[in-house]
Amino acid sequence: MACISTRPSPGSPLALDRPRTIPEDASAREQELLEENARLRKVCGALIERVESSGAAGGAPYAAFEHAVLLAEQVRERTETLHRTLDELGQVNRQLRDEIAVRGEAEQRLRESKRDAEAANLSKTKFLAAVSHDLMQPLNAARLFTSALGEQAVPEASRRLVGNIGRSLQDVEALLGTLVDISRLDAGVLKPDVAAFRAADLLDVMAEEYRQIAASRGLALHYVGSSAVIESDLALLARVVRNFLTNAIRYTGQGRILLGCRRRADGLEILVGDTGPGILEAQRETIFQEFQRAESAHDPKDRGLGLGLAIVDRITTMLDHPLRLASSPGRGSLFSVRVPYGGRPAAPPSASASAWQHDALSGMRVWVVDDDPGICEGMAALLGGWGCGVRTATSPAELEADLDARAPCEAADVLLVDYHLGEGGPDGLAVATRLRKRRPGLPVVVITANHDAAIKSLTRQRGYGCLLKPLKPLRLRMQLIALRDGGSG
Repeated sequence: MACISTRPSPGSPLALDRPRTIPEDASAREQELLEENARLRKVCGALIERVESSGAAGGAPYAAFEHAVLLAEQVRERTETLHRTLDELGQVNRQLRDEIAVRGEAEQRLRESKRDAEAANLSKTKFLAAVSHDLMQPLNAARLFTSALGEQAVPEASRRLVGNIGRSLQDVEALLGTLVDISRLDAGVLKPDVAAFRAADLLDVMAEEYRQIAASRGLALHYVGSSAVIESDLALLARVVRNFLTNAIRYTGQGRILLGCRRRADGLEILVGDTGPGILEAQRETIFQEFQRAESAHDPKDRGLGLGLAIVDRITTMLDHPLRLASSPGRGSLFSVRVPYGGRPAAPPSASASAWQHDALSGMRVWVVDDDPGICEGMAALLGGWGCGVRTATSPAELEADLDARAPCEAADVLLVDYHLGEGGPDGLAVATRLRKRRPGLPVVVITANHDAAIKSLTRQRGYGCLLKPLKPLRLRMQLIALRDGGSG
């Protein structure tokens, strides 16, 4: 196809560079218009030359046209690419929305499953608590009977049998207590009841109790007491120290056990050391996990579940008491917990050195109220063996009727009352209030299988003592002597 030039040919009437002749007979107006036309032609020609000279090589404006067409094509292609990308992004967004919806449904199912699991766990905890309370009653009675029998003059062979029964009951108590504790810790229903108390109130009884256990295994227990006042949950801290002592005796074949205290700037460090085989470096983390035990040799008759130190770790974390382990393989181990110092304790003073005299409680008058006849009988046997005068009843009405019939003005030195006294009846705190009207200022010790912090807090606020089932005879003895020495009531 022939290329058409935009420049007028010399012979064309549109030629701008050819002067145009003005007719002689033209009027002045025509002459003026013809001159103006010529001047505009020159301006137009100059503008065309300038445009062509500023275009592509060769001065052809067609090259500029082709370039513009090329740019337009590129713009079109990029626009189409952008539209395709936007379509793809829209599809991806739809897929993401679908995935988000699926994940939302999955999260909802997980939340529902979590609620179901938590409800099942709480139900399990309540079940274990209820079962443990029912089991604690006969177990408590059995412990009272064996303790009372152990203090009687019986042949040596029978004494060994009584000792074996007592240790078996302690094993059952430890296993049951461990299962209940780990369940309550997992469910988050175990709340600490923090109060100030003397370290001796906790450790003196433990030292005597575990001295006897250590002696039965041919071990010596050395105790370094402390007069410091600390602040913690007495029952939970007792669980920690008991686990320390139990493990020390369990894994020490020969030698000695140490129970002691060290005053630190930020608290009292309660420590338990042993001369056992020690713990390897690789095991010092795993032994604080559930069902993990040290690989060192131990008593094959031992019924431990490997939960003791796991409970220790959880309790000390909950109480914010730093835990420490130091061990040297072949030379023994030392576990310790650091407890903050406290102010003046609300509890009565610890029993004096006379606590271990056989007749320390002789003549003390004790009222016992428990809805379990077996426990009443066991308490009567145990306290009677200590020389106490005992009145027992399965209800406050029965006790009051007995007192009215025998001696209307008979006094008492202490009231031991169970917290749970049967369905529909008053609790131990209400009974204590009722009996204190008969005997103003009567010292009270509430005994319960319920470890709820609220119950312990209420008993402390009213100035009562509190002991947990299964009742440990040594702790009961220390509590009674402390009340006697304190002059309460």
